[in-house]
Amino acid sequence: MRTGKELISASKQFTEENKLRSWFEILITIVCCGAAFFVVLNNQLPFAARLSLSILLGLFYVRLFVIYHDFQHRAILRKDKVADILMNTLGLYILAPKAIWTRSHEHHHNNNSKLTMSGIGSYPTISKERFISLSKGEQRLYLINRHPLTVIFGYFTLFTYWLNLKSFIQSPRKHVDSLVALVLHFGVAGVVWYFFGFDSAVYTVFLPFFITFGMGAYLFYSQHNFPGARFAENHDWKYDEAALMSTSFMKMSPVMHWFTANIGYHHVHHLNSRIPFYRLKEAMDSMPELADVRTTSWNPVAMWKCFRLKLWDPDREEMITMSGLK
Repeated sequence: MRTGKELISASKQFTEENKLRSWFEILITIVCCGAAFFVVLNNQLPFAARLSLSILLGLFYVRLFVIYHDFQHRAILRKDKVADILMNTLGLYILAPKAIWTRSHEHHHNNNSKLTMSGIGSYPTISKERFISLSKGEQRLYLINRHPLTVIFGYFTLFTYWLNLKSFIQSPRKHVDSLVALVLHFGVAGVVWYFFGFDSAVYTVFLPFFITFGMGAYLFYSQHNFPGARFAENHDWKYDEAALMSTSFMKMSPVMHWFTANIGYHHVHHLNSRIPFYRLKEAMDSMPELADVRTTSWNPVAMWKCFRLKLWDPDREEMITMSGLK
């Protein structure tokens, strides 16, 4: 079985993209988002229909977000100026402006599963010894950052506050696009509210994005914080091991894999982030080294097991709950 550079090199055959396919995937997703958005504006629709379409719009936004994430990894439409303008504009609307998103997410890929308190681009994870050494206030903040409500309310905690408001306040010149993102995103909601009513703003912006960012934050959390995940100190860390032993494959139906643009094949993505999202399954099916990995799912029991994990125990070499600390 291949490991290290040999394994990463073998994955490069799947990084070649089909530009027509890339554009088709982007445009069909934008059309789906736009169609759902404008249909939901109709306040004459029955409540059940409007609510259902609003949830569907949230799922379309999930797909749009993951494709945008793929573009920022330069997995699709590299050096395409039209795509650059389009995708960066969409990135502002979905509260993932290029400057902070690229910096934090690249840090995540280069430090995936390293024990850290910073949590740049990810949720912080530290050892039980480090946790015990923290002050009560630091312990409380650490646990708040990993709390299920912090993840579920990712619209406000991760995307509105951390990615945009906090980054702009800390460095206005470097992250002026974070301010633009906030103005554009909530400006669209304000325009809809003014012309079509508050309920339309809820159905087209607030509810769909609450679903999108809640799902996105949980996907991000659970695919690196799950039973069997391994963490390491900086000096023991290896890129390929972090991809295969610290990143999960999320089992979903084909429909949900479509809505999430194959981000469930997360271990493949972490092995080589230049593989286009529509080739991740192909890579996994073709490389036996990628088959035997830990899995996660949307099953409520599995979700609860992920949420309960708080600290890394180096003696047992596993994540533990707070009761495990005692």
